[in-house]
Amino acid sequence: MATQREEDAAVYLEKHKIIELMDNLTSMLFFYRPEKPRDFLIEQLEQLKLCQQSGMKGPNLFSDSNLDVIFGILDPDNKKYITFAQYKQALTMLGIKDINECPDGVNDDRISLETFRIEATRGLERCSATYAQL
Repeated sequence: MATQREEDAAVYLEKHKIIELMDNLTSMLFFYRPEKPRDFLIEQLEQLKLCQQSGMKGPNLFSDSNLDVIFGILDPDNKKYITFAQYKQALTMLGIKDINECPDGVNDDRISLETFRIEATRGLERCSATYAQL
């Protein structure tokens, strides 16, 4: 049974989205592999604070071209669509937890590149919205 202190800590972490923030920062470390990780993290936190103050979106590791590559891997025959299961798996692998279960094309089990990009970008933006809580 959780103690009051453990419950308070869990509420605090959730309220301030600390776990998501740490996940995002860790992903950035793995992606960029900076020579000076501490300096890199300080710089990222400073940039995130500026984003929060200016109302800008937080950083996103994946560009449209990165998303195109992911889609292409899932569509090696160049059919111009992927299945809903592939769509869900790809978004999950990108770290997106709250996946749109009814994207365009779901009824035909054909998710287009455009829909994949839109949903991935929205999901990644929601993930980086954790930075607004700094």
